[in-house]
Amino acid sequence: MKKEKLYRQGDVLLRKVSKIKGGKVYSEVKDKILARGEVTGHNHRIEGAKARVLRSASGQLLVELEEPAKLVHEEHGTIELEAGNYEVIRQREYDPIKERLVSD
Repeated sequence: MKKEKLYRQGDVLLRKVSKIKGGKVYSEVKDKILARGEVTGHNHRIEGAKARVLRSASGQLLVELEEPAKLVHEEHGTIELEAGNYEVIRQREYDPIKERLVSD
């Protein structure tokens, strides 16, 4: 069984995928922010010259890295990412009314 490559930084999880699914419309996230810190103002962001963060119409974030890059946040250790494609998964917390994303 092949192990998935996973990278977690706080409430953000990146899962390496073989390719980004075609047939969907994506818009580029120019500031490369994966999650904004509503409480602290610190953001989970990708740093790398050949890195792109894409958002699908449904809000799903994906990361394309042509070369190694960094996942940075002021309160967490920097994570070195290898080149490739990643799906961004946000941690959710229980609320009896609705599902919601965890905020920093």
